[in-house]
Amino acid sequence: MGLADLHLHTIYSYDGTASLAAVLNRARQLGLDVIAITDHDEIAGALKAGEIASGYGVEVIPGIEITTADGDLLALFITEKVDPGLSLVETVLKVRELGGVCIAPHPMAGGMGMKSLSARTILKALRVPEVAETLIGIETYNGTSIDRISNHYAGILAGRLSISRTGSSDAHIVDTIGFGATQFEGHSAADLLAALKNKTTRVCKQKEWSAFRVLGSWGLRYVGSAFTRVTGWARA
Repeated sequence: MGLADLHLHTIYSYDGTASLAAVLNRARQLGLDVIAITDHDEIAGALKAGEIASGYGVEVIPGIEITTADGDLLALFITEKVDPGLSLVETVLKVRELGGVCIAPHPMAGGMGMKSLSARTILKALRVPEVAETLIGIETYNGTSIDRISNHYAGILAGRLSISRTGSSDAHIVDTIGFGATQFEGHSAADLLAALKNKTTRVCKQKEWSAFRVLGSWGLRYVGSAFTRVTGWARA
């Protein structure tokens, strides 16, 4: 069985703290087969990570966490940016045009400025056939979410929709990579995509920190990485 973390942030995100090399090295240490780099409204880091990933023995899915008008959306298997601020339906259709697929991250989660899709918005969007073919997963376990009860509600929603479930870390620091993961048959990104489409993925809960520790650790790393984030120096 393969293991993937499909929601990771790097220094290319405005709130990320980890270099690409640090993320890839940590993924290798944890035995992850596949990771998705999903920086906020930015794909440059994901593309660069894909170029150097072979040296770490980890496969990288290029992606973005897109800020839609209705909430955040993970777009995977795309190599171009998608403009933020569009509706959920418009955004999913753009991703579809680029040959990608979508996952709803931390749905219904609140707190700390999180911009999450509501259950109503997801249900309404899935009435559009093209959207239903592209929005193929719901993140039912977010390993660093402050709003932990939202994981429970996300699981209920996924069960109602009969849609693939994913687990991810939503890591903004290297220490929390792998706190949530997705298990699938096989080991490659292609195998993962097939599992998502066939609704055979399984959620793995690796670790769980308290909200205080998540926020405190991120705060320290954020301050420590300020120079790199502002200047772009040594992002790799």
